[in-house]
Amino acid sequence: MDPVADFLLYLEHNVKASPQTVRCYRADLKEFQEFVSNGLLPRQQATLLTLDHHAIREYLSHLYDRGVSRATVARKLASLRSLFRHMVRGGLVATNPAAMVATPKLERRLPHALSEHEVESLLDHAFGTGARDLRDRSILELLYASGVRVAELVGADLGDLETSRATGDGMLRVLGKGRKERLVPIGSKAVSALMAYLRARPELLPNHPEGRAGRRTGRPDSAMPRAARDALYLNARGGRLTDRSVRRILNGRLRAAALQKHVSPHMLRHSFATHMLNAGADLRSIQELLGHSSLSTTQRYTAVSTRRLIEVYRRAHPHSEVAASGRAGGTAGRPARGVLRLNNGPARA
Repeated sequence: MDPVADFLLYLEHNVKASPQTVRCYRADLKEFQEFVSNGLLPRQQATLLTLDHHAIREYLSHLYDRGVSRATVARKLASLRSLFRHMVRGGLVATNPAAMVATPKLERRLPHALSEHEVESLLDHAFGTGARDLRDRSILELLYASGVRVAELVGADLGDLETSRATGDGMLRVLGKGRKERLVPIGSKAVSALMAYLRARPELLPNHPEGRAGRRTGRPDSAMPRAARDALYLNARGGRLTDRSVRRILNGRLRAAALQKHVSPHMLRHSFATHMLNAGADLRSIQELLGHSSLSTTQRYTAVSTRRLIEVYRRAHPHSEVAASGRAGGTAGRPARGVLRLNNGPARA
């Protein structure tokens, strides 16, 4: 069997990697195979079984020449390391050539978050009353209310949602990275949007008299795969919604709300974490809510919160340059309240 195909089967059946993870590995490794077979390498290194670390470096140089970012190069190198590690275990090669190549140094990038006002502008924009409009609103509400990843959201089933009539809030069971299951709380606003969508959800099923899906497929609901019928979120054809569809939905809603900035679904997750931290939530709790395996991953948000505190300080503190320049026009010759006058006149504390 082809080593790449064998490795992908191993990921899918033994590691139980998510479909999204398998797709990423498949794309990275297919691109590498095309590079190996295009004749740029010496003939003796034209197969995966005969490559050495020089060939891996040649491939990375090829990526840089095409303008691929360091982060993407690092990811593709990690994919190669995993492939050759699997091949070493299987006795196909003696050493892992990708392990001998250093990972590109990456700049530490802070998460980008929307302000609370921007989130409200997006969520409070007028939505229609059709099934897809209600679905779209509940998706955006849920992403911000829970901080779940897009893959976790589209992988959720109807049975994963629990709501409380007494309190109006609820819980959602999701399957995160590494096939780790966790429960995330969702607030009453998101639950209300979810309930409105669920009442209209049957319209997205095939052959529903008011739905578009039935006119397209002509098949009974019972003929649908169970995985699709059980999905929390359905597309216009009655199948399970994909993460790519969620991105299209968000882009469409951004245009409708006239928000002039690039926003990804993951940015709503960043906004969830940043706003929780700003409101006083502790890092350990945010780590659990986000499903991070390491606290160091969650600590990125403290830098965002600290940056915001610095901005507030610069705007508000009497001795900061920004605040002082803002008061210069109307308060020249007069000390700000709370500042001691050190020249003539009585001091005021």
